[in-house]
Amino acid sequence: MKKIAVVGSVNMDLTVKAQRHPNKGETVSGSDLQYIPGGKGANQAVAAARLGGDVTMFGCVGDDIFGEQLLKNLEENGVKTEHMLRIPHMSSGIALITVAESDNTIVVVPGANHSVTPDYLQKMQDKIMQADIILLQNEIPLESVELTVHLAEQAGKTVIYNPAPAVPVKREIIDKVTYLTPNEHETALLFPDENDLNTLLEKQNGSLIVTLGEKGAAAFCDGRVIQIPARISDVKDTTGAGDTFNGAFAYALANEYPIDRALRFANIAAGISAEHMGAQSGMPDYDTVEKELQ
Repeated sequence: MKKIAVVGSVNMDLTVKAQRHPNKGETVSGSDLQYIPGGKGANQAVAAARLGGDVTMFGCVGDDIFGEQLLKNLEENGVKTEHMLRIPHMSSGIALITVAESDNTIVVVPGANHSVTPDYLQKMQDKIMQADIILLQNEIPLESVELTVHLAEQAGKTVIYNPAPAVPVKREIIDKVTYLTPNEHETALLFPDENDLNTLLEKQNGSLIVTLGEKGAAAFCDGRVIQIPARISDVKDTTGAGDTFNGAFAYALANEYPIDRALRFANIAAGISAEHMGAQSGMPDYDTVEKELQ
């Protein structure tokens, strides 16, 4: 099995339930406040490790109580953390999440995630490049994402880049990654001149995988556009479903699944995760996903 490195964010998610999302200037009552380990990078790492992947996390936490809890959580889920840094006099990353109406809104406070700098990555370069597959997202400085892509391409590594939260990305970065995995909204930002998804997927020739929520995922594979249907799920919280998709996709590639099977595997894992509250609490193990895949 190939090794996976995740370079990215680690947050503590403060999650609250509400009957509906507040309008601008409005206060609504909430309930069931939970402190749940999250961050897009950590979520992807936990998703892949819980399936059985060989996963190492690269990133930073603060020297607060959350930092200690976040590292412990990664380790308990089988993620290697020996290259993580605790940043003195800085808070860990925080995400404020409101869950309502079978969806969520999120406000992220980066904290120590801003310390995942190019300098840190250059010091960790040899360690990161020991992996075969490198997972990236946008909750660390964009210049750090760009540097990692350049280093990984030079080393001939497989790079899975989930460009979320959505920001404009240089075309040269898009062209260097092995798999770009935006959702529909992120796709529109990254490719503003492309109006037809099937045409865009064909142009990208297999490097673009677009997640479509309840409609599944679409990609160009074996000379044609394929759409993998979503798993029918009793959705309770979509937080982390996209991260689960990416972590599961990385795990499948690490085990040399064909692309169509890897996408079906990832879709099932994401669907299962959405049936539980919190980003990581519903992430499935290998047997659970493989049983449904069969």
